[in-house]
Amino acid sequence: MPLASLLVPLLAVAPVAAPAPAPFSADECAVFARELSFAKSVADHDAAAFASHVAPDAAFAAGSPRPQRGRDTIVRAWTPIIRGDGIRLEWYPVRTTAVGDIAWSTGPALAEETKDGVTQSRLSSFQSVWRRGADGQWQVVFDGGTPGRDADAAAIAAFRAARPTACPSR
Repeated sequence: MPLASLLVPLLAVAPVAAPAPAPFSADECAVFARELSFAKSVADHDAAAFASHVAPDAAFAAGSPRPQRGRDTIVRAWTPIIRGDGIRLEWYPVRTTAVGDIAWSTGPALAEETKDGVTQSRLSSFQSVWRRGADGQWQVVFDGGTPGRDADAAAIAAFRAARPTACPSR
């Protein structure tokens, strides 16, 4: 009996371990920290700090039929979110990948919107593309996300408990 015929049944039931994530580079950790800072600007209701994270030529809702183009347009569109007018938005990165002066980040996001005293909570994920400027500062050039799904108290608690405070590896 060929050895392969003995191994095939074993492979069908053997658990497959996911490969360990590659360590973050210095640039990836810098983008990770910048993404955390970007989220903090919204949590702190700091429009100036928010704007400093957005490239002048950025596009938000990049995958939508009507992306927001340009820093001024984006800041105006995000003003209610930044102020927390009936909506609270939180997010954090879980992975960043950088090549040269371009980087990508992704992670979960939580939107809690209150209307007529009723709060709806939705979890989604985001993806952002960052570019390092001549001054060395990383700014978002593209931002987008997935549609949200309803989140209960346990999902919200899990989201908040998983929030990192610094780059997870280096």
